[in-house]
Amino acid sequence: MEQLFGKSVAELVEGVSKLDKLKFRDKKEAQAENFRKMIMAMVQDIRVILIKLADRTHNMRTLGSLRPDKRRRIARETLEIYSPLAHRLGIHHIKTELEELGFEALYPNRYRVIKEVVKAARGNRKEMIQKILSEIEGRLQEAGIPCRVSGREKHLYSIYCKMVLKEQRFHSIMDIYAFRVIVNDSDTCYRVLGQMHSLYKPRPGRVKDYIAIPKANGYQSLHTSMIGPHGVPVEVQIRTEDMDQMAEMGVAAHWAYKEHGETSTTAQIRAQRWMQSLLELQQSAGSSFEFIESVKSDLFPDEITFSHRKGAL
Repeated sequence: MEQLFGKSVAELVEGVSKLDKLKFRDKKEAQAENFRKMIMAMVQDIRVILIKLADRTHNMRTLGSLRPDKRRRIARETLEIYSPLAHRLGIHHIKTELEELGFEALYPNRYRVIKEVVKAARGNRKEMIQKILSEIEGRLQEAGIPCRVSGREKHLYSIYCKMVLKEQRFHSIMDIYAFRVIVNDSDTCYRVLGQMHSLYKPRPGRVKDYIAIPKANGYQSLHTSMIGPHGVPVEVQIRTEDMDQMAEMGVAAHWAYKEHGETSTTAQIRAQRWMQSLLELQQSAGSSFEFIESVKSDLFPDEITFSHRKGAL
């Protein structure tokens, strides 16, 4: 392998293939130990987990031929471990696909019902979406701000989680109209925010500045919630092209940047710090079961930022 493809590729293949070789007393022990090995391989080279995420995505796309009980087991594992991992690494498009496929496989009836209701609701929303889109584009054009504006559709698993975990009614979730504005630089993001608040009435306490204070996975954007035409809730995300690429690709964007001779990205640096903390977790854990539970807790952090009136964090 090393002679044909080089040392780097050989090490990656070894890192991935090692995850399935050991034998254990039972399936639960095997799952816990394989997960521990996967995390440790990721700490050595993060590309190992990128390969595993791609492999898991492919597996989820081809679940149909498996027994129902095996489909449910793999789907649950995907929702509990792999999609949160993708989220923690900032790889939004993989996270979303894993969630949608996992939801469909684990709860096929709930998936089908929500899909049908969402399809009907989206048909009734087209006119209002176009109206808001035109108003946003018109206001930013008047202000001389080059941008790209698009609507954002909520995904089925996200809708389901809000209904179950936050006890929100379906119509209260679908009544929100969400948009994204992409601009050239960070300063323009704040200019757009000002224009949005002069176009629609902002809702108090609903502005989030993830540009100044990025999320743990490196995500950056401005979020605002406003009252739009006819009183409908309007949510807008504002970010640069680089921030948008980072939001979609996360640490995987690091290699896209490297091809252009650029340095490590914010997501890459944060991922390295997080992986170091995983190494410390592994060293303190008494068993593979204890380690996997600790990592699961770490995959669902409650991010709280404190600041005092002088502005220091």
